[in-house]
Amino acid sequence: MPNRSYLFVAVAFSLLTATNACAQEAPPPTASEWGGVGLLQTPTARMAEDGDFAFTASHNSPYSRYNVTMQPFSWLESSFRYINVSNLRYGVPEVSGDQNYKDKSIDFKIRLLAESRWIPQVAFGVRDVGGTGLFSSEYLVASKRFGRFDASLGFATGYIGNRGDFSNPLSIIDDRFESRPVPTSAIVNAGKFGADAMFRGRVGVFGGVSYQTVWDSLIVKVEYDGNDYKNEPRGSNLRQTTPLNFGLVFVPNKNVELTAAWERGDAAMFSIALRGNPGHASPSPKPFDPPPARIEHKTAPTPDQSDDKEAKWAEVSTKLRSDAAFRVTKISERDGELLVSGYQTRFTNSAKSLGRVSRVLSSELGDSYDWHSVRTERLGLPIVDSSIRRESLEKYIEGTLEQSTLKRSTAISAPDTNPVRDVYAPKVRKFGGGFNVGYRQNIGGPDGFILYQIAANYSATYFLTPGFWLTGTASQDLLNNYNKFKYDAPSFLPKVRTDLRQYTTTSDLTLPNLQLNVTRRLGRDLYSIAYAGYLEWMFAGVGGEILYRPVGEPWALGANLNWVKQRDYDQHFGLRDYSVTTGHATLYYSFDRQERVIASLSAGRYLAGDYGATLNIARVFPNGMTMGAFASKTNVSSRDFGEGSFDKGIYFSIPLDNVLPRSTGARATITWNPLIRDGAAMLARKYQLYNLTGERDTRYFYENIDQIDD
Repeated sequence: MPNRSYLFVAVAFSLLTATNACAQEAPPPTASEWGGVGLLQTPTARMAEDGDFAFTASHNSPYSRYNVTMQPFSWLESSFRYINVSNLRYGVPEVSGDQNYKDKSIDFKIRLLAESRWIPQVAFGVRDVGGTGLFSSEYLVASKRFGRFDASLGFATGYIGNRGDFSNPLSIIDDRFESRPVPTSAIVNAGKFGADAMFRGRVGVFGGVSYQTVWDSLIVKVEYDGNDYKNEPRGSNLRQTTPLNFGLVFVPNKNVELTAAWERGDAAMFSIALRGNPGHASPSPKPFDPPPARIEHKTAPTPDQSDDKEAKWAEVSTKLRSDAAFRVTKISERDGELLVSGYQTRFTNSAKSLGRVSRVLSSELGDSYDWHSVRTERLGLPIVDSSIRRESLEKYIEGTLEQSTLKRSTAISAPDTNPVRDVYAPKVRKFGGGFNVGYRQNIGGPDGFILYQIAANYSATYFLTPGFWLTGTASQDLLNNYNKFKYDAPSFLPKVRTDLRQYTTTSDLTLPNLQLNVTRRLGRDLYSIAYAGYLEWMFAGVGGEILYRPVGEPWALGANLNWVKQRDYDQHFGLRDYSVTTGHATLYYSFDRQERVIASLSAGRYLAGDYGATLNIARVFPNGMTMGAFASKTNVSSRDFGEGSFDKGIYFSIPLDNVLPRSTGARATITWNPLIRDGAAMLARKYQLYNLTGERDTRYFYENIDQIDD
């Protein structure tokens, strides 16, 4: 090892093992130019708060990096990025023109030890997993605070440790760890996990310190880079006159980080990081929501005691729709309980919905009923009964009842079949429809960095009965550059998804969906749906799904089976020759009582006829924010699958209710899927029973019970 590396390790070790003699004034975690929390080029063991979300853009010639980083747990950081390499071209000029090469990759970092007085925080991470491997690296890093300093020391194989300060200790076990395969951007390697190269090659030392200046908004970073830039992608090596990098980070507020640095001894680096914490964001004020009904203590006659009971119940139903956004399908009573059946149209929080309904009933009916119950229905299916003791809610609103006592006055149960007396049923609303804007995109391909389509959609639904309906969508193309999509990557599978250009450019006016549906509750916890028609924009056919989901249980079991045929490219009524039987059995499970994780494992046959499984894991925060990842592996070889080797991606979904001035159930969901491939492609079913029965997860109700009086 060079002398300067020994010196750096000695200094860093002394800092890491130093005790905290002064107050904890170390700088907060800030982004590296690779997106994750770190110094400049190198990571640290620090993590952002769980629920954190950041976008970082950096430039250090010849690399421009665009990173999205998510912190689903306090111990796990994940990032995905695109790197624009200005001194390399993408590939075939006939396809990509003069577009610079774009590399895409995923990182993760796991905290192994939390910092204590004597022990540094320790983390293990992998960079560029599931990409081409051009920037792949594995590392172990420790960080320790003392005063205004935060020092880090790490060891890496691969890109971060390319200097190779000492031989790999794992070579004692196997000689293959002595050297690391040279990564290439060849299609055959793209998308693989790169396990064959992991932990191989010489080990490089990296680390440094960040210093919190007396000015709270300014942080100084000094870094010892473990890379000597003599093994850059495709031999485009860079000059480095010193391994020391220096940077200044300006943090004007908690949402913005601006970094300027001098790296490699002859290169400037600039970056901007925009971050927030949607996972723990409180709902925004709702000035455009109607105020909750005011409860007046009175003894009011029931509608049945009034001269026009139908008109009185209609008035109650209208108030429920206006003040509680609850559309009534039926009102019943039994033994001092009023049961209101229907569905929520605005409030995603089921506790808030129950509270608003109960307040309207108390305001309109006084103390006529001891219990108020809401039966949530969706597409003709009774999902769950939510009940609350009227007097307990009134006392809670007055501030004379504790929340713990209020919880004992609520009940969440499966809809029962006990006899009730129906007192009111409004006229059924059979037709509904509306306009919306549709957006589709693919990022990072050789044809163009962003391929997109913007369309004006009109969707409509007509109910013949509550559980039997016709639905469809017509779409008019507005803006579209998918005519550039030429490179669909070689594949030996039926083209069930990669005919993307043909489906998006053949016709301006399309019919993405037109299907007939029927639902039925087969048992207390068993649901079913059947459907037929033009099920999605590329396939038509028939199919069905069943789901077993007990109320309050963390698990559910489902299965779907479909026979489908490929649609014509114009997305009208014609069909192509290709057909397939596809379907999956799925196990859903909700883990961890403190940090809710919902996982699903689906096994079965995909659209291209391949067999395999898809694993989906998501962290769901109490406010509904979701961060997740998925991966599929089928019986198709990497060669037959083509570029990407297997299907994978990450996604996040933000409830718009957290940011808009009026309550809404709409969500903004962004999925990053590196490549569109034919393998592991599922049918895009319009309705999925697990999503339709979400209120059966009682934890979400009780996590948000504090909003029951909102």
